[in-house]
Amino acid sequence: MSGSVLFYVQHLLGIGHWRRALRIADGLAQEGLGVTLVSGGEPVPIPGRVCNSRIIQLPPIRARDVAFKELVDAAGHPVDDSLRTIRRETLLSVFAATQPDAVLIEAFPFGRRAFRFELDALIDAARSRQPRPLVLCSLRDIVVVHDDARRPREIVDRVRADFDYVLIHGDPAFIPLEASFPSSPEIADRLIYTGYVAGAEEPVEADETASADEAAGTDEVVVSVGGGAVGGVLLSTALECRQRGCLPDLKWRLLCGPNLPETEFGVLAHGLPPGVVLERFRPDFPRLLRRCRVSVSQAGYNTILDVLAARVPAVVVPFAVERETEQSLRAERLAARGVLEMVRESELSPECLDQAIARAIARGPGSISVATDGARRSARAIAELIRYRQSFPDASPQILRCGGLGL
Repeated sequence: MSGSVLFYVQHLLGIGHWRRALRIADGLAQEGLGVTLVSGGEPVPIPGRVCNSRIIQLPPIRARDVAFKELVDAAGHPVDDSLRTIRRETLLSVFAATQPDAVLIEAFPFGRRAFRFELDALIDAARSRQPRPLVLCSLRDIVVVHDDARRPREIVDRVRADFDYVLIHGDPAFIPLEASFPSSPEIADRLIYTGYVAGAEEPVEADETASADEAAGTDEVVVSVGGGAVGGVLLSTALECRQRGCLPDLKWRLLCGPNLPETEFGVLAHGLPPGVVLERFRPDFPRLLRRCRVSVSQAGYNTILDVLAARVPAVVVPFAVERETEQSLRAERLAARGVLEMVRESELSPECLDQAIARAIARGPGSISVATDGARRSARAIAELIRYRQSFPDASPQILRCGGLGL
């Protein structure tokens, strides 16, 4: 089968959306589909990784801070109409050049409303072209809809008007979409649960002690904050916890992420005590987790999947400033099932973290059964939808679902 997908993704602060998009793009490529991945966030280098997709970088836009209330360009200037026009025209030119069979849009219309200036135009272009490509939404397991009574109705109406399907990268047996978006039954006929999009399992070398670096993580306390843009408080608290005597005989490895501001990195790096290592990034992060004594982290989508795969004692401190509820909901569900220890961000202190680490180690690794083959299942679903649309170009979403696709 031949076919192609245009995949739009926009990360604003962290890098979780980008990492998930890369994994899905790889799955699409493995299904034999051509993939053009359009990124609207700041470029994220991923050392040692081979990407099977064509990547188009739009002039980047990011959130100025954790409030997500102001968008800025690469130089930190507020986004203006000139930048919007350049991005919109670039996106439309990519669509025209690639002539995709499916347009996959990350988060919208559940999120990314501020990017309607380019997404409305992309969707209009897709709906106007003949034959019309599929228009699909790629959605995280949990959505955050801020306090506006009109928003759920707007989202439902937009899905029903413009999207063939919403691919939910989660497991309904663990967290159904309805837990964060109560209006989801109104679009139940458009929902496809793919399972969580986890990273590929890396083999572990037979001789892990061949060198000091290959043994990294062994019996360590690994503290990680994903991309790091909002991880400074957790890192500094963990360092103080160690300095006050928590597990002093173990090595502590602090992974601060590529987006931790340089000023905060410098403060942490200044005068590190013996037995504490500070690093920006480890491409072997999943392997470190499998070897460590205990993991301390936030509760982002990708980090939680890595922790669950490692089956390691874990403490999570979900990011929860402003009105962010995504990480807290995920962490609460896991803590309620005894999988890990949770410390609320508002209650974080060296003493509280020390106690949570002790409880996690005493309890031992927790486990939970959730579907984690979401990249493969997402790709397979999209490939099947494209195949069916190519055979029956006028088919409606309802007919597609009933078309023997196993969705």
